[in-house]
Amino acid sequence: MADSTIITIISLGVTFLFMLGVPVFLIIAYWVVGTTFVLGQSLDNIGSALSDVFTDGFALLAMPLFILTGDLINKSGIAKRLSDFAYSCLGWLRGGLAMAAIGACGLFAAISGSNSATTATIGSMLHPEMVKGGYDERFSAATAAAGGTVGIIIPPSIIFIVYGYLMNLSISDLFIAGIVPGVLMVFAMQFVCWIICRINGWGHLIPLNINRILKTGFGAWLGFFAIGLVLWGIYTGKFSPTEAAAVTVGFCLIVGIICYPLNKMMKNDAETPVQDKTYADMLVVEGFKLTEVPSVVVRSAQITGILAPLIGVSVVMQQNLSLLGAQQIIGDFVTGMGGYYAVLLTSMAIVFVAGMVLESLPVTIILAPILAPIAASVGIDPVHFSVIFLVGASIGFVTPPYGLNLYVASGVTGVPYFRLLKYTLPYLVALLTTWFLVALIPQLALVLVPKI
Repeated sequence: MADSTIITIISLGVTFLFMLGVPVFLIIAYWVVGTTFVLGQSLDNIGSALSDVFTDGFALLAMPLFILTGDLINKSGIAKRLSDFAYSCLGWLRGGLAMAAIGACGLFAAISGSNSATTATIGSMLHPEMVKGGYDERFSAATAAAGGTVGIIIPPSIIFIVYGYLMNLSISDLFIAGIVPGVLMVFAMQFVCWIICRINGWGHLIPLNINRILKTGFGAWLGFFAIGLVLWGIYTGKFSPTEAAAVTVGFCLIVGIICYPLNKMMKNDAETPVQDKTYADMLVVEGFKLTEVPSVVVRSAQITGILAPLIGVSVVMQQNLSLLGAQQIIGDFVTGMGGYYAVLLTSMAIVFVAGMVLESLPVTIILAPILAPIAASVGIDPVHFSVIFLVGASIGFVTPPYGLNLYVASGVTGVPYFRLLKYTLPYLVALLTTWFLVALIPQLALVLVPKI
């Protein structure tokens, strides 16, 4: 039997297993092991490749720290203050709490730089509140999953750093180019959220109160400071993104531990409504005990333990695809398309399909070195193409069968994976619409980038 036939049978087999509900990690691992045998490679290669990913992987060095940052921000009460601010601004609209969750994802993304951490934090914090507020639990979980897609677009973003490193582009330029598309993604999802909630009558309305907005904005000052600290440190070159994650972890630890006794002395009850608190009350977040830190670290380690193996086997999958000649086939196919728009749309289609089955890191490692030079050869600005590429990769977080954010949202909310898909589709439409706008209007990505 020909090798190609065997690989086709293996691919169909793992697809069937996925339909039966087998975890995606095992699906990819089965495919990798099967194709390794077909290619005549030693299984030792898989262990060696996984080891290299976790010991030498540039981007993955920051992942546990970014996830820990998200958990500390959540535990300390900083994330709640950011979400309170977003809700104060949007709560007068139908579906305001769900829209606030998406807005909070945008704010949180500017600290964590991680889609999974954004989804996990906002999902675990606001999903119960949304369910209490009358929202469908599936919609609430899908909202957290969709909102998390901006985690790798709004700077700082680890995947932008990886892309810039691979393609020798300015990291600062890539970060700046991601700001407007990231904001547009947030607004598009909020608009879709508003429509769905109006149709279903979900959400309790609160009056538009300027004092409440000012008070919650003042109360979120530590969150805004953390965002400013990360962006300032990276843009000025004071520390690398990995160091930025470590600095933010340290900041959140100090804030949480110091604010806990201060909060008790001020008798600032976290359950007290915002409108009943004074500005002095809002100055100090809830914080946490020093003895609670180990449990937070363990939770972060559990999430890392879910994500890291997925990324690891995806990278090994990329190596096997290279041995099968996939890179050469893709390069020849796209080059044969011809002009500007043909190459652009073909590249977008390839990134979208790849994002359905792979995590953004291996998608970038596999496809960016192939597609970016072809795009540049037909006149697409390299920075613009980087944003197109990575917005497409981020959409992959909510597209089955991989849909990493869907798995994270399912894990933190308890809503089964397949039950999220119905309410993910409208958000997918919003994200795809934004993606095409960014692709067809270069200035949306390049307007803030300094001209040389």
